[in-house]
Amino acid sequence: MGGPVICFGELLFRLTPPDRRLMVQADSLDLAVGGAEANVAAALASLGHAVRFAGLVSDNALGDRAVSALRGAGVDTVFLRRAAGRMGLYFMEEGAGARPSAIAYDRAGSAFAEASPAAIDFAGALAGARLLHCGGITPALGPKGVALARAAQDAAMTAGVPICFDGNYRSQLWQAWDSRPGEVLRDLVHDATILIGNHRDISLLLGATFSGDGDDRRREAAKAAFAAFPKLQLIASTARHVVTSDHHRIAARVDARDVAHQTAEIDVTGIVERIGTGDAFAAGVLHGWLGGGSVEAMAEAGLALTALKHSLPGDMCLATRAMLDGFEAGGGDVRR
Repeated sequence: MGGPVICFGELLFRLTPPDRRLMVQADSLDLAVGGAEANVAAALASLGHAVRFAGLVSDNALGDRAVSALRGAGVDTVFLRRAAGRMGLYFMEEGAGARPSAIAYDRAGSAFAEASPAAIDFAGALAGARLLHCGGITPALGPKGVALARAAQDAAMTAGVPICFDGNYRSQLWQAWDSRPGEVLRDLVHDATILIGNHRDISLLLGATFSGDGDDRRREAAKAAFAAFPKLQLIASTARHVVTSDHHRIAARVDARDVAHQTAEIDVTGIVERIGTGDAFAAGVLHGWLGGGSVEAMAEAGLALTALKHSLPGDMCLATRAMLDGFEAGGGDVRR
């Protein structure tokens, strides 16, 4: 089985007006615990994998709430450090019909964003690990976030632990400071074995455009990424067509150096939750990778888990292995 997967990033609180109201209509806000890497950790743990989370949260009751959410999902939090300061927040207005969801961040100056690499025991967390999962949100927080991301990946390389990097480009975060996202992300992706990202992410990394369409464009982009990043072995992405806020069409794709597989597109309707679905996809792909699956198996697992996440409220996908194994696109009957 090997060692645990280590997920590194910031735990957040999401605050959302109930009943899909606008913020100006809200008298109360619903709270959910999330964060991209925490969502992946919870999803993998729910599928039966050993998972540790490395990071830092506030040393107060809010931090306690965040830690309890991960522990409740079955994630090992022994390397989740505590420090004085605030939790990062984001506010979301849930879309409906033709109105898309909208997000506003309040993350500047959080305990995590202000942390120094020395505050987190990366070497201890990575001891005996099978994989480090991290991504582009941490460096988007500012120069201190870049230092944290670099320290995590340096520790993984020292320990001989492969890296899965999820591009997770967040324009609002990068634009809040004098950043060079392409340069920063290119340096980090250089260390990765697995990249979660599509042709647009690769365009940002390489400063290139890809002339093909559909499958051809995605394969062209993947080949360019493999040529630019010698350690990279796998690229996984989704293609999403938004019909309305409650109806999406989604396909999944996994590219290896010599072979690729793109699934058929499925209809996802009656959407309960859009947030966290990309993290569920990443977890599904990693679930297949950890099991030694083919590119077809990884793509299908990623698609199934992201589809299931659309039916689950909150940021985290807590679908079980039985739910994943029993998934059928379009199947909604009661299981008895």
